[in-house]
Order: sequence, then C-alpha cells, then structure tokens
Amino acid sequence: MLAQSSASKPARPPKAVGKSRGHKSGAKHPPVIDIKKRGVPINVRQSGNSEGRMLISTRVRKSPYWHLSQQEGCWAYTVYNHMYHPRAYISMTRGGLMREYEHLTKHVTLWNVAVERQIQIKGPDAAEFVNLLITRDVHEKLPTNMCRYVILCNREGGIVNDPVLLRVADDEFWFSISDSDVLLWAQGVNAYSGHDVTIREIDVAPVQIQGPKSVKLMTGLFGRKVLDIPYYGLMHAGLGRLSVVVSRTGFSGEVGYEIYLRDATRHADELWRAVKKAGEPHNLRVIAPSHIRRLEAGILSYGQDMDIETNPFEVGLGWQVDFSKDDFIGKAALQKIAKAGVKQKLVGLRMGGSPITWYNEDFWHVTNRSGREVGYITSAFWSPTHDTNIALATLPIAYAKVGARLKAVLPAEDAPVDAEVVPVPFRDPKKEIPKQAVR
Repeated sequence: MLAQSSASKPARPPKAVGKSRGHKSGAKHPPVIDIKKRGVPINVRQSGNSEGRMLISTRVRKSPYWHLSQQEGCWAYTVYNHMYHPRAYISMTRGGLMREYEHLTKHVTLWNVAVERQIQIKGPDAAEFVNLLITRDVHEKLPTNMCRYVILCNREGGIVNDPVLLRVADDEFWFSISDSDVLLWAQGVNAYSGHDVTIREIDVAPVQIQGPKSVKLMTGLFGRKVLDIPYYGLMHAGLGRLSVVVSRTGFSGEVGYEIYLRDATRHADELWRAVKKAGEPHNLRVIAPSHIRRLEAGILSYGQDMDIETNPFEVGLGWQVDFSKDDFIGKAALQKIAKAGVKQKLVGLRMGGSPITWYNEDFWHVTNRSGREVGYITSAFWSPTHDTNIALATLPIAYAKVGARLKAVLPAEDAPVDAEVVPVPFRDPKKEIPKQAVR
C-alpha cells in the first residue's frame, strides 16, 4: 500500500477550471426547466471545489476502521451516515482513483464500508414490520440466510433509503443502509404501527472484499464453504474468535463479498489484519469504494442520484415495487405515479471532454443542442471500459430517450461538450460478472 507519511502532503484533487457558464461561486442561475418542482430544489449553481479543510470532530463518528484507513494512507473523506467515509488512498500523482479502479478490476481490494450502518429489526413481528417498510415482498423474496437490494419509500412515494437487507434469522433482519436515517424512520413508523419488534443500531461494521481474486482470498480465510454462498446469499462464520456474517454482495459490479463483523468496535484490528494477511498472495490493496466502477455498473448512490424527493419510477427502480402486496408505506402514492407517468428520468450519458478523474463537485448542467438548459448530471467519471466520460443525469422525458443528442457543461472545458443518452448499465448489463460461478 502506498501509505502517505505525516510529513508528506498527498496531491490535491484537480481544481475545477474553465470558462463554462455559471462557473463562478454564487453566480445567479435560472431554474432547470421541464423537470418536476421539488420542495427543496437541486442546487445547480457551479461553485466548484474548495480549499477549505473538513473539520474532524466528535460530531461525526469515526468508524472502528478509521485509524486503519489512516494507516493505509487515506487522504480524502466524505461524510456518510454521520460517519467519516474514505474516498481516496492512492495520490493523484500516482494515478489516483483510476489506479484504484485498475486494481479492483484486475486483482482484489479491501474497502472500509463501516458507514453502511446496520439497523437490526428483531422480534416476533419482524417479518411483518419489514414488509411494511419495503416495496418488495419479504415473504416471497427473502428467505432466511439471504439478502436483497430493497427500497423504502415515504407516503408520497419518495425514496427514503436503498439498503441491502439481510435476513440473518427467521425473526431478525439487518438493514445495511445507504446515506439516510433508517433507524429514526423505522422507530418513528413503529411508534404508530405497534409491531412487536426491537429496532436498534448494532455494533456490526462491514468491510468489502471486491475484485476477480476475491474468491481466492475468501477461501483462504473461511475455506471452501465460501464457494457455496449464492449471489446475494449469506453465511454465519467464525474467524478465530471473531463472529461474522459473510454475504456475496458489493458496490462494485465485480465478484465480491462483504464481511460483517460483530462486536466491531473491539475486534476491528483483528479482522483487518486477518484480511490483509490472507490477501498478500493475491496482491490485495486497500482502496476507496470505486465510484468509477459502480457508475459503469449502473449502481445508484443515494443523495447523489436519488433522494427522498425522487420516486422509484424516475430512477429505474420501478421493478422494486410490488403492487401485489397487501400494503406497504407509499403504495397508494406509487400506484398513482405509475398510472400518471413521470416527468423526468435518470438516464445514462456518454460525453466528450477531457477525462473526469475526480468526483463531480456540482450537479453539472445539461442543455439541448440549442443551449437551453434541460437537466443536470448527478454522477460522472471517465470510463476505462469505454474510453470516454460517462454520467448519470436527470432529464425531462422528452430528452430521456436512448440516442438523444445533448450538450454537457463541464467545468474543465471552455465550451459545452457533446453528450448522447445511452443505456444503463454501461458495462455488463446482465450482471454476469458478479453472478458468475466461483468454483
């Protein structure tokens, strides 16, 4: 690992430069047209990056792996679920996020993802209560010792969260959450629904093992029984004195696993050392969750590509909504939305311009060919697979059809670049890579 010493400063991410419209901080900006009205509008001012330093304080939680990420050279963080979240390890001068992507797609990587806080629903009514919260049918889709990607909606059909849901026992579920307060939401719902369950956050912190050599690393840790875990399956396991849950899931679009460590505050160092030792023969590297690869895979990032004011049909998650269920929060609103249709959609873009090798600091503008602003980019990166920039963007229905020709206003460019609406996912549309047999 290319650890940064305390005496050396890692290279900064690239500054936003260029002459594109609305680029100056605080610049006046007209609203995006033809997209539905929001209670809190998306801020599409192009204010760029900042030289300011994030304050490290007790108001934001340090995960059990925080100090271990520091030792591995992590030099950039964001805040996710009220916790510091690693976003870069390899310095920009040594290849940055593109180098991390390369290692993920060729070897095996270890990610600190303790920010996926675990919300436990346990008790005689656990299945019924979870079924009320999610839009899929827990009885039909989630047997014990399996996982599912799910969404929770509010009464208006807005997406509250899109976690992975683990059923670790007949009467016990873990929401491995994305970036919003599911604990408070679930406790608030149950204050009125009155189900016989306990709802609490538990001291379980996951790491992800992702990449084509992850199977070899995991069999080195847990033996050949790992090979029997199906895609989105889980198993309970021991690792020395450690008690863990292992799932065949991940945020990368590659073959991968997550290790959920119980009593994590106490045992984080022990698990981390064990994984690193098992990874030595396989060229293991600690990296940040690869948003380049997740973007290629069409995996959405909550708070960025969707939030509580977007509904499943706007972001390609209509397949998650099961109207055959008796009831769930948001069902009536979602039925109306499904019948009426939506005004906007999240789509894929292929774009010109110089390679985007750092996280987009703003929701960049999308215009039609005449220069009229019609939407905004939510996520963007250079795709090594396609050798071009790719993005997800929110656009009105009229511009959301595959093949539509548009312009993207990128801050590093002197003029808007050509953009075309393309299918999502950008790579491996049938998810054959993570589903592949691991014998």
